[in-house]
Amino acid sequence: MIGFLVNVRFGAALYNLVHTEVLPIILAGVALGWHKPELLPFALIWLAHIAFDRAIGFGFKYPTTFNDTHLQHVSAN
Repeated sequence: MIGFLVNVRFGAALYNLVHTEVLPIILAGVALGWHKPELLPFALIWLAHIAFDRAIGFGFKYPTTFNDTHLQHVSAN
């Protein structure tokens, strides 16, 4: 959300990057592949955070306003 202080387009891009499942899955792979079990809780918490956001209706952001998400467009149709 701090990225939105720069501008809406940058904030939406940063938010969407951090709220995709790809990065925490990579982190989990690194934790398991490099035998760094101390990183695994961070990956799991990150994934849980993303899932919770989706469950309460926070989706990927459009570069218009903070509240304009892909889930609103899906539920509107």
